[in-house]
Amino acid sequence: MSIQNKFTVGDVMLSTDGFPVVNQSTILKETLEKMDGIGIGIACVIGDDQELLGIVTDGDIRRKLLSDQRPLAAFFIDDTINQAIKEPITTSSGMSLIDAVKLMEDKKIWDLPAVDNGKLVGLLHLHSAIKILIED
Repeated sequence: MSIQNKFTVGDVMLSTDGFPVVNQSTILKETLEKMDGIGIGIACVIGDDQELLGIVTDGDIRRKLLSDQRPLAAFFIDDTINQAIKEPITTSSGMSLIDAVKLMEDKKIWDLPAVDNGKLVGLLHLHSAIKILIED
């Protein structure tokens, strides 16, 4: 079996309890606290049925802070969904790991939400993907 077909995203993705997942009415300050507590620069925003509604990354927040003229306190009390990318690039848990890493390289992203049947099931983090490919 070639390395391209040996691993899937599901083999190495973080489960939904391993990265920040918030609901659409969570305020941005709370989302940032979850991101800081877990030490990963992305949070996924989900709806009531676990559907992925958007993502927020450290870089998105930095860019919004630089372009938003409101006081910082006003920014932090926004609902996270208001600051989220609402159509993020995603993968499925069954996608080959090599194809997912190529997609991440093409799009210049470090994290890739995994969505199966419309529901968030995990997150592929580039470091985890590279580690398993190197160790193999």
